[in-house]
Amino acid sequence: MQPAAFVDAVWPVLVEVAPRVARIAALIGVGVFLANVAVGFGAVEAVATFSKYLTRPANLPDEVGTAIVTTAASTTAGYGMLADFRESGRLDDVETLIAVTMNTFFGFVQHIFTFYAPVLIPILGVETGVLYVGARAAIAAAITVVGVAAGAVLLPRARASGGAVDVTTDEPGDDTDRPESAPDGGARADGADDHESPRVVLRTAAGKTWPKLKRIVPRLAVVYVLVTLLVETQDLRSVTGVAEPLTALLGLPGAALPVIAVFAFDTTAGAATIAPMIEGTFTPRTAVATMLLGGIISFAVSTFKRSIPFQYGIWGPRFGSKVIAVNTALKIVFIAVALVVLLAPV
Repeated sequence: MQPAAFVDAVWPVLVEVAPRVARIAALIGVGVFLANVAVGFGAVEAVATFSKYLTRPANLPDEVGTAIVTTAASTTAGYGMLADFRESGRLDDVETLIAVTMNTFFGFVQHIFTFYAPVLIPILGVETGVLYVGARAAIAAAITVVGVAAGAVLLPRARASGGAVDVTTDEPGDDTDRPESAPDGGARADGADDHESPRVVLRTAAGKTWPKLKRIVPRLAVVYVLVTLLVETQDLRSVTGVAEPLTALLGLPGAALPVIAVFAFDTTAGAATIAPMIEGTFTPRTAVATMLLGGIISFAVSTFKRSIPFQYGIWGPRFGSKVIAVNTALKIVFIAVALVVLLAPV
């Protein structure tokens, strides 16, 4: 390929990807910064008063509750917190996978207010829209329950109290009990307040955030560019061909196929496509089943377009692949359960 042709092919991708990477990087930075601030100010203990009902049955350290609560406001920031906990050694790989699984419902909650309620329900109508959102909420909640159960079975109970885990933000080998470790650089007087000033906590949190961003953002940008080039140059619509035998097996109307094909690539467009056919070709239950089936088919597309760049950017390819595999497997299993319930004779 000639240099000019290469630039012509890559430049539009860079223009498309740059704002997305910048936004995700900013949210990751906020998540990591807040994680360090929360630990520095002792917010972990405050959050643990209510999040412990999730983290302790799962035998996870209390600070994981901070990430879970944050996920309800920003999935990316919540993941950033978990990445910080894992990289600092407060969570091992198994604990992180369980925490990510438990995050599922809380990540769903924010979309109720930002997308489902203001956009999807008005398009589908109240009955079908609420049924669809309810089905998605039940699927997300079931995955979260699986995460709690997995922690209860797989993790040692001693971890739940947080006593076995160092929840400070100091690097391994730091000794803040030494006289020379006082915040102002002088000796810490006996009986002095052990809590650092807000300025010191914020400065320390910022200092620990920047190195992680330098490691994550370049990897995130490279993967996003490569994946976007793949999506732009390859026809991924052939993956929707697998929907035809599934619609026949489930007894869905023939009109489900084009809906699934659209829904697999754009949720809003898919909802707008099926909406005029509800109470005609589709009942509310078969309409929701069709959209959920479209969600399964869309995993192949969304994995390339979103999951791989995002998860690889945060965790790296090896652990990111594990996160994608667990998330996708659990979603497919519980969507399948939802389809059986929706299409069961009533």
